[in-house]
Amino acid sequence: MTSPETDLVDAPVAATGSEWWRTAVIYQIYPRSFSDSSGDGIGDLPGITSRLDDLETLGVDALWLSPFQRSPQKDAGYDVSDYCDVDPLFGTLADFDDMLAGAHSRGIRVIVDLVPNHSSDQHVWFQEALAAAPGSPERARYLFREGRGLDGDVPPNNWESVFGGPAWSRVVEADGSLGQWYLHLFDSTQPDFDWSNPVVREEFRRILRFWLDRGVDGFRVDVAHGLVKAEGLPDHTPDPEGGSMGGDAADVPYWGQEGVHEVYRDWHELVAEYEGDRALCAEAWLPTPERTALWVRPDEMHQAFNFSYLETPWDAASLRDVVTSSLRAYGAVGAPSTWVLSNHDVVRHASRLALTAENPQGHGIGPNSPGKPVAELGLRRARAATTLMLALPGSAYLYQGEELGLPEVIELDDHVRQDPTWFRTGGERYGRDGCRVPIPWSSDAPAYGFSPTGDSWLPQPAEWAVLARDAQLADEASTLSLYRSLLASRRARHLGAGAVEWIEGLGDDVVAFRNGTVTVVANTGSTAVALPDGIVIASSAPVLGGTLPADAAVWLADD
Repeated sequence: MTSPETDLVDAPVAATGSEWWRTAVIYQIYPRSFSDSSGDGIGDLPGITSRLDDLETLGVDALWLSPFQRSPQKDAGYDVSDYCDVDPLFGTLADFDDMLAGAHSRGIRVIVDLVPNHSSDQHVWFQEALAAAPGSPERARYLFREGRGLDGDVPPNNWESVFGGPAWSRVVEADGSLGQWYLHLFDSTQPDFDWSNPVVREEFRRILRFWLDRGVDGFRVDVAHGLVKAEGLPDHTPDPEGGSMGGDAADVPYWGQEGVHEVYRDWHELVAEYEGDRALCAEAWLPTPERTALWVRPDEMHQAFNFSYLETPWDAASLRDVVTSSLRAYGAVGAPSTWVLSNHDVVRHASRLALTAENPQGHGIGPNSPGKPVAELGLRRARAATTLMLALPGSAYLYQGEELGLPEVIELDDHVRQDPTWFRTGGERYGRDGCRVPIPWSSDAPAYGFSPTGDSWLPQPAEWAVLARDAQLADEASTLSLYRSLLASRRARHLGAGAVEWIEGLGDDVVAFRNGTVTVVANTGSTAVALPDGIVIASSAPVLGGTLPADAAVWLADD
């Protein structure tokens, strides 16, 4: 190893504070694909409880559970029919309480998903709205409008659904005639609430208190940028290159409107009444860290997902730019940056980082997609990207199965697909099923240990046997072992509360920085690079002869 020619450049300092969420590593559980205790092929709450020891051993600080509330499951639970009950598919409220107590007893906090932009069309409110007359208080809870055209047969505006097709559906009135239209930014079974209505705002205060009173540690807020729509609902033509969320939210009349901030200031005051630093995290798809930081000003949310980071390619200059802009933007409002590489809505990063064709968010990849990834290259880059990410100050989110190096499942037959995106686009977009396949626990068990009966709501590929948790536990070179090592060192060396000092002079394809006593080097290029002096404490690939191979990252310690 050598002493590089380095210059410490101006580096933003991470926002400081003692709250747990500022530095936490939070593990996302997609309940239907995590662990099935009942044998019906769908994961459940008792299944999560049975795996808490594994999560404690992994070393995470908190869990985020995607929706488990009562739902017809038209969009895998993001269509809620009762916000204050558990869907029987996943168990009961008692099962939730057991899971929460088990997590807390292990020092693991629990965040639940909240879906405030829309409900299920089976929600009692929407059923009441359909039975009521136009202009009624029941319809005022949602966005019902008269159609355009001579007979009202043209939708109120030209908005498109995120899942494809029009964002409006027309209802049949009680007398059998075609009537008003209702807005659904997602599937037609997910009508949007009207957040200008104080009745809606009060109902969600009740829902927040219901779960806070049960002891949850916070909420991940779905579509946090979408609750408020521009006055008059003006026409809008989305950017075709903008992905499923429609491009720059600054120009979209249903994303990022100023009125959403009033909602979250109110929620901030509500959660502050509870002990334990309860947290709100925004799923807000916005074009820049600077825009996203508006959601985490001191009197609003506590965290926001850093989708700018998630969407950054495996390129040294781009990574350095997004880290710098993120730390500055979030730090300027006193908030920590978050870091995330995968979740239930995007192509897993073990595949995404090796794609060779454009793949807008939400489109997914399947058998006929161009630029399909090379598995070995994708895994190498994924391990390196995670090694880089977990050294950054702030809070990090992990998606279930990424600690096993799981790739996107590409070869799913058309008849097993369930994402509404697939159906609403007539198969033009594959959607998100490929990242939601149930994860493997045991290499030689039915459904790889996911379900005792071998049932699985989406089929698992045969090659996942070697990626199962039990197959990786004893292998020091496995991806699981890498994650456990990174998380242990991150916690021991307090990297989440640190700061970034950039290191220069190691090459154009290298991202290098110091955080406390740790030097981090990531090589995004195609040739090996010489490393600075230090003791290797973690690496995504073998480090031999003082050099770091291509598509690899390493942590070096002074002692």
